[in-house]
Amino acid sequence: MIIPAFNEEKAIRDKLYNCISLDYPEKLLDIYIVLDGCTDNTLAIIEETLKDSIFNTLNIQLINHSENCGKIARINETVKKIQADLIAFSDVSALISCDALHICARHFTLSKVDSSDAAASNTTEKPVGVVTGFYHLLNPANSGENTYWQHQCKQQLAESAMGAVQGAHGAFYMIRADLFKPLAYDTINDDFIIPMQIVGLGYQAIMEPNINALELEKTSHNQEASRRVRIAAGNIQQLFRLRNLLNPKYRNVAFMFASGKTLRVFMPHLMIIAFLGSALLAPISFIFNLFLNCQIFAYSLGILSILLPRHFNSFMPLGYLIKGHYYSCIGSTGYLFDSMLGRHRQSINHKTYTSNKKNNDCISLDPTTAKAKRVFDLVIASAALIILSPLLPVIALAIKLESKGPILFSQVRIGLSTPTKMQFFTMYKFRSMVQDAEKSTGATLATKNDARITAMGRFLRKTRLDELPQLFNVIRGDMSIVGPRPERPDFYGKLEKAIPFFSERTFGVMPGITGLAQVHQGYDTCIEDVRSKVGYDHGYALALHSVKTWLRMDLWIMFKTIEVMIMGRGQ
Repeated sequence: MIIPAFNEEKAIRDKLYNCISLDYPEKLLDIYIVLDGCTDNTLAIIEETLKDSIFNTLNIQLINHSENCGKIARINETVKKIQADLIAFSDVSALISCDALHICARHFTLSKVDSSDAAASNTTEKPVGVVTGFYHLLNPANSGENTYWQHQCKQQLAESAMGAVQGAHGAFYMIRADLFKPLAYDTINDDFIIPMQIVGLGYQAIMEPNINALELEKTSHNQEASRRVRIAAGNIQQLFRLRNLLNPKYRNVAFMFASGKTLRVFMPHLMIIAFLGSALLAPISFIFNLFLNCQIFAYSLGILSILLPRHFNSFMPLGYLIKGHYYSCIGSTGYLFDSMLGRHRQSINHKTYTSNKKNNDCISLDPTTAKAKRVFDLVIASAALIILSPLLPVIALAIKLESKGPILFSQVRIGLSTPTKMQFFTMYKFRSMVQDAEKSTGATLATKNDARITAMGRFLRKTRLDELPQLFNVIRGDMSIVGPRPERPDFYGKLEKAIPFFSERTFGVMPGITGLAQVHQGYDTCIEDVRSKVGYDHGYALALHSVKTWLRMDLWIMFKTIEVMIMGRGQ
């Protein structure tokens, strides 16, 4: 059994005692606890706990790595070192039933077969390659999360009956050791990739209802958001890497992979298309008007259950489903866009810097306004991408035909900040200048009639169409539709010294594609242009104290932006 661990001081003691309770011959069980650069007291707690004489009969090997290299790297390294017939993987935060190993081993024993014969076998009864169990939550965040996981387990049980569970859960699963294939180090959903690679070799992946894994850790709102965004990115990654499973020769497995995991990637986008399509067709058809009203009613109940859980608790499962699709849209779109640019999301993670400013200098955005603004951003960005999707390839082709270089231009910008932290993100635009425009000069502001700007680029800038790729930044959560313009780090230090209250303009406020300053002025050509924009940015921040004033301001700015685009007043 391999148990990877990173900063697990809260759960590691319980996990160790869970290991000693497992009903399995001690001579046949080796437990590897692999610490991946822990910075808390995990190591000390393990060493103290293992002094208990009860652990003397159990073969526990502690592998402590001083550097953090990630779970995948540690799994690959550990599997390579060990010699075993079966390998079980388990998370520290999950306790497994005492007979879990015994039940798993029985499944493998009953279906012993030479690995070389499995892929070629045409028998309906394929040998077992993966065994997993039921996943339970000790402290679900809400009834929606509990309902969701109960449904997932029932679905996996049905998938098992059809030939292969679609992945496992990291809490606990077991595989044949000789079927493990080292994973790429950027793998996200390892507990899906590992089992499905084995299924692709011609083995069964089954769920055993008598095996239980109990998750101890209660997921906070922030943890849930980041976890679900990451899983969504992993869903689209695994679609690319396991696309061979869509081959009809896999029969039931291909059907389940296509209808379940593949469709799940595109479901949020299909829901948006369905809503917009119903809205467009509602005036001319009673049926579509009915569809639209039903969607509005369902979404309203779901959103109310999120915002007012005490009053709409009965609809929490619906709210959990909507929230899940929201995070799925962010994660899958972000991963796909990064892949198009040859980037992995981890390579553009926000970097954090400290400041000596006081915390009370930060604007505190009203929580209700912040949530409403984020929903507004996601709806507008998704709708704009769908409506303008026919225009995007035309622009891309025009850029490519006119000049050499990439279609998209990426640049590091400074995003949402606080007095103690500064976030960096990668912003995308359609390229409007010649390739390597700043190679000889370094970072410089654009000027009027700038020779570096191409003919197509001049049109894109005047109509602000060069900003369209930033809609993906909005969906990913890097930017907002409306907000202060994000500045380049190259200019930040100089501008902060030259302009009072410059850095405070993005304290607590997400940078935007358009904003109050942008509709009153064009691109910055000198420090004075930036200086005059700072006043507009602080003025916009004052409008965020309530939902009413924020919505009125954002709608007015969007209207003015459309006017600038149509009239070609951009620069």
